[in-house]
Parts: sequence; structure tokens; C-alpha cells
Amino acid sequence: MHDYRAVRLIRGAKAVVEGAGVRLYRAVGLGDPEECDPFLLLDDFRSDDPRDYSRGFPWHPHRGIETITYVLKGTVEHEDSIGNKGVIGPGDVQWMTAGSGIFHQEMPRGDGDGSMHGFQLWANLPASDKMKEPRYRGIRGEDIPKVTTPNGVVVKIIAGAIDGTTGPIVDVVNLPEYYDVRLPENVEYAHRTTLGSTVLIYVYEGSGSIEGSGSIVGSGASGGSGGLEIGNRSLILFEDGRDIAIKSGAAGLKYLYVSGAPLREPIAWRGPIVMNTREELRLAYEELDNGTFIKTNTRNRH
Repeated sequence: MHDYRAVRLIRGAKAVVEGAGVRLYRAVGLGDPEECDPFLLLDDFRSDDPRDYSRGFPWHPHRGIETITYVLKGTVEHEDSIGNKGVIGPGDVQWMTAGSGIFHQEMPRGDGDGSMHGFQLWANLPASDKMKEPRYRGIRGEDIPKVTTPNGVVVKIIAGAIDGTTGPIVDVVNLPEYYDVRLPENVEYAHRTTLGSTVLIYVYEGSGSIEGSGSIVGSGASGGSGGLEIGNRSLILFEDGRDIAIKSGAAGLKYLYVSGAPLREPIAWRGPIVMNTREELRLAYEELDNGTFIKTNTRNRH
């Protein structure tokens, strides 16, 4: 017996400009900051035109969050104030815990065809961990395990576990699940979820439908027995329950699956800094102005 999660909302990602002029699509972070608690932002920076991304994200601060960058095509050159420097390549993940404060820069570089495809997810930190020491983890694509089902579904496990296979990110505060799920044409794949958790998916290729419940809470809309249709750049946020089931269309389907326990704490957010109170936010920007923002020893100061 399935306990399917109803769909809270389906919406398309919105075109925005960030950094020094990077054109991208925002799926999470468009309104109520508590909408997808504990996830604050999900940006889709896929483009095949270097003019959309080449200006990148020069040096900027973060405090109170984790930023998770996942690259599909092209590379992102990065450097931060705790001495890390390198390149995030196709299939790689950078998981950065900003904690008490860090400066970093991320400069996208397209592949030989000019393509730069990837995503950045922001996960909020609980009040008890917002001022912890910053930490960086770089994970190569070859170190991220995959599981394949009998009907050909391939799941790349960045964080979380499926059928005894655990992803490389196991030591983060909120123990989220983060999967890259790829369905061949006309198959169904079900996720067993944790009751009380926030669950969302973001489609980045192909089309399909949400099976099972099919209803959108509060909208009066329903997909009926055929499910709710989803396509490229669709964000789907679910209500509580045990299961979700996704079915691909004739061209197959690729999506990100993200899940985590909500913090249910107040959010004070401005720009790259997320705290719990306006006073904490004011203090963070005051420290930026007076040079006391960084709390740990660093090799590079900016």
C-alpha cells in the first residue's frame, strides 16, 4: 500500500542575473525563504553561450549556509579564503560549508563547444552550526556511486543511500539526500521518502509525469490517473507522505531529487549571508565593513 505524497506546487524556473552578470534560472529562492526548508536556493546555470556565464562569480562572502555545486558540462575554476583552489569538472561536486564566514570565487569555463551546465543548491545551517568553522569538500565524479535498476533507471548518489549504496557526502549537518536520477523512455521509478522531510525534484531534461497522488494541494488541479505532467526546468515540491513515483515520457527523463529535514527556525537573509535574526545579519555586514568577518586562520584574505 503506497502513501503517495500530494504535490504542493509545480512551477517553472525563473530567469535571473547573478554574480558579475551570469544569466541563469532560479527554481528555489523565488519568494518565501521557508518554502523549501532547509533548502534556500536552487540555481540552474545551463547555457551553451559563453556570454551568459563567462563573467562568473568574483570574490564574495558567505555565512550560515552550505553551497553545493554540481557540474554536468564545462568546468568551474574556484578559490576560497581557507586555501582551497581547483577546478570542478564534469560530474564533480563541490560541497562547501560556509559556517562562520568564508570568501570564495567561482568562474565558469565552457567546454570545447561553449557549453557550461550545472546547478548550485544552498542548504541552510541550523542556528547551532551557523558559526562553525568553514569546511570544503571536493568530490570527483568517479567517486560518486551509481545504482541501476532492472528497468534501466540510473541514480547517481551524491548524498544519501539507496539499497545499501551510500554517497560520499556523509558528514554534513542536515544529512540530506541528493540524487541525479536518469530514466530511460516510458518507465516508472519510485522513491521511498522519510516522513516529515522536505522533498523536491527538479527536471533538467526530457518529460514525464508525477504518478500516484497526482493532486496539487490547494489548487483544485489534478492530473487524474495519468499523473501531473512535468518537463525541463520544472520544480516539483511535495507534501508529506511516504512515497513518490515518477514516470518518464518517450524521450526519457532526468531530474535532481533533493530531500532533507526542515529546520523550522527563523530566517534572516540578505544576499550571500543567511542568519536567524536581523541583529545577526546586521552584525555580519558590519564585520564585512570593518574586516572582522573571517573567524578562522586563512592563507588567502580578500
